[in-house]
Parts: sequence; structure tokens; C-alpha cells
Amino acid sequence: MIVSALGRGNSVRADGLFTRASAAVLVAAAQTGVSRLVWLSSFGVGHTFDWSSATRKLIYTTLLRSLYADKAIADDGIRSSGLDWTVVLPTKLTNGPAKGTFLADDRLPMKGAPSISRADVAAFMLRAAHGDEWIHRSPVITG
Repeated sequence: MIVSALGRGNSVRADGLFTRASAAVLVAAAQTGVSRLVWLSSFGVGHTFDWSSATRKLIYTTLLRSLYADKAIADDGIRSSGLDWTVVLPTKLTNGPAKGTFLADDRLPMKGAPSISRADVAAFMLRAAHGDEWIHRSPVITG
């Protein structure tokens, strides 16, 4: 099993990090016979791009454009890999404590500026890695 929570911190520069990392993870999985992958992406990537919010649209298409494009390529590669993948799409990450309660689904309505703690994301990813409910799915999660 592989669980990846790779991130850029506060940087909005992609530099191909996610496409390179996903390629390396897929090669490593093939070489070692690992079939389960839980991969952290971001809300706003791919099918979760939110056209309903002018603010989010502006941020996604300017500030986060290259970062989200890199993540989208990585996510698509993982989805087409043949592995038992889960691509996790959290809303804005915080450093707050785990609350133990969050919403997760293939699509969630978003209002305002939803967020979730990194601790709750970690708990969700661990649970997803050890279960089959989220295999071949891209859950959106929020606090």
C-alpha cells in the first residue's frame, strides 16, 4: 500500500512536482507489486473545479493554474494506472486539530470557504487505505 500526501506548502509553483512524483510512485508500485494507492490532490482540480464562485474561479485560473494543471495530469495518470487508487480532494487545509467529523462524497456542494484540518485528512486517508469503499473514486472531503 502507498499513501502519498505530497504537497507544495505555501508555494503555488508546480515545477512538475506532482507529475514526476506520480510517475515515480506508479513505477515503484509496479516494481514491488503494490496494488493500493491513496493519493492526496486538491479540491478545485479536475471535476471539482468550481465555476459557481467568482472568487474561486479567479484563484484557480490565475494563482493556482499551473499547480492545479500539474495535479490534474498526475491524478489522471493515477486513475488510468490499473491500481486500486483513491484520489482524495480536500478543501482548504488547516493546521487545526482533528475534529473526527467531516463530510466525504464524490461531489459536495460548497458554500463560503470550506476547510478541513490536515489531521482529519490524514485520518480519512488512513481509513480509505484500509477499506474498499473509496477504491476507484475521488472523494471530496471537507470539515
